[in-house]
Amino acid sequence: MSTLVLKFGGTSVATTKLIESAAKIVKSEYDKNNNIVVVVSAMSGTTNSLIDHVNSIDFNDDSEYDLVVSSGEQITAGLMSLALKKLNVPARSWLGWQIPIITRGQHRNAFIDKIVPDGIVNDFKEKKVAVVAGFQGISSEERITTIGRGGSDNTAVFLAAAVAAERCDIYTDVDGVYTSDPKMTDKVRRLDKISYEEMIEMASQGAKVLQTTSVESAMNHDVNVNVRSTFNPSDEGTQISNDVSNETRAVTGVAYSKDEAKITIIDVEDKPGVAAEIFKELASSSVNVDMIVQNNFIERKMTNITFTVPMTDLKKSLGVLEELKKRIVYSKVLDEQNLSKVSIIGSGMRNQPGIAAKMFDCLSNNNINIEVISTSEIKISVLIDRNKTESAVNALHSVFNLDKI
Repeated sequence: MSTLVLKFGGTSVATTKLIESAAKIVKSEYDKNNNIVVVVSAMSGTTNSLIDHVNSIDFNDDSEYDLVVSSGEQITAGLMSLALKKLNVPARSWLGWQIPIITRGQHRNAFIDKIVPDGIVNDFKEKKVAVVAGFQGISSEERITTIGRGGSDNTAVFLAAAVAAERCDIYTDVDGVYTSDPKMTDKVRRLDKISYEEMIEMASQGAKVLQTTSVESAMNHDVNVNVRSTFNPSDEGTQISNDVSNETRAVTGVAYSKDEAKITIIDVEDKPGVAAEIFKELASSSVNVDMIVQNNFIERKMTNITFTVPMTDLKKSLGVLEELKKRIVYSKVLDEQNLSKVSIIGSGMRNQPGIAAKMFDCLSNNNINIEVISTSEIKISVLIDRNKTESAVNALHSVFNLDKI
């Protein structure tokens, strides 16, 4: 007997008809004599509607925000339990506070600290399926919290670790992880397997199949994750685990993000602590800084600092820098919009030289100028003109033979 965690995203449970279809997937696994935990998201569109209701009151209280917004998953959990019982599958719904899923940190973006699954495990003895509302937990003050972006995926992964599940299946509207975005190039290929670290880089660089935090959680807890299609459940999808080695190929995928802005601070005083103060203030304002480049002018004891932020954070970032001018010496700030970040990712980069040169040569041959470069052991990212995104993705996908995987 195995224990499985099955998670269904918003598009998979968007209607009661789809919930009943998802329940049939659960029943097929239950009929194999498995212990089952089901984690559900809110029905597609529900969370946005609840947020609109909160915003219409126009009064900020994050704890009450979490109470309202978390109710979407509660509805789905109840409906899923009803659908399973209709199929003669014994089921019981669980909310985060009932399990409990104990969180830490701030409302609206809490982190799962630990899960006490005793009640769920006891229900296994009676062959009950546990249907858990994702995206939510309870704080040390006994208030409902929400777990931020990718919250239901994170709920599923943490539960899989807590109940020692054999695997965690993430059911969504795609049938796995692809070498790039199918909407960007028709030459993409689905990956049968991908390592945690490659998937983390793919997600952080723009791939929208999974959120970075959920993959990090899976890696930290050594949970095998399968990304599968709710609409083609017989397909095994893509496996994400530690037990994957893609080092025979240099590049596993191409990811992109179109909503990038570049900021350059000109003639910053070159002395210890200045960069720390700049980025500490940006972090305090919840600005997500990505690529960073610094150019020192030793003879003038000045430096230029360039970094990228999401377009949504540009105005806030410029405001932070304007305030900093009261404490930090610099001559001016330049900003540039309509940029994209395009990245190649692959664990094989560690052992194969010349990958960066091949990437830059490819972009040059396609008349694509590079504005900023950022690298890690298994990733190379470049900042380019947003209008060149599709050309860059397709060219890189082809030059690294990803259409032949």
